[in-house]
Amino acid sequence: MTLDVERLGEAERPLLLAHFLALPATDRVLRFGTALGACVIAAYVERIDFRQDTIFGVHDRRLALAGAMHVALRDHEAELGVSVLPVYRRRGIAGALFRRAFEHARNRSVQRLSLQWLSSNAAIARIAARFGVETVAMGVETRACVELPGPSPASIAGEWLRDALGAYGGALKAFVAGWQHRRG
Repeated sequence: MTLDVERLGEAERPLLLAHFLALPATDRVLRFGTALGACVIAAYVERIDFRQDTIFGVHDRRLALAGAMHVALRDHEAELGVSVLPVYRRRGIAGALFRRAFEHARNRSVQRLSLQWLSSNAAIARIAARFGVETVAMGVETRACVELPGPSPASIAGEWLRDALGAYGGALKAFVAGWQHRRG
């Protein structure tokens, strides 16, 4: 599976909802900080403002979301939320989503990214460490903040290129999936 990170839009709300509902109950707790039922998750997905926030996703070959990153932008700060389906873990998806979110936030002059997770979530702690994020454990939760540099011509061009490559990769996956479906 290639790691084409695509920017999702309004039309992908059903895919995002299906992704969250496909997470096992323990993973829903890790993603949302508490056990949430299907109706609450559906309401969360419906409330996402795609004009202000950004959702990035990595699709599998059948076009389901293998992983998703929510970048919630507020003034000059952003909060991140990530999830990857268990079958797709340890394939670099979360790392690719984090890199894309950092770049996206930087190019919007976001000065600080924040992340918060349950301290028992070792996977996110490993990713934060890989990106050099300093963390502060606060009992059952861990919090991290990252100061971002301002945008540069290289970071803006890089984001434009990754958006184009993500869209191209997604279109190619859709073409292949449609072709395979027609073949039987």
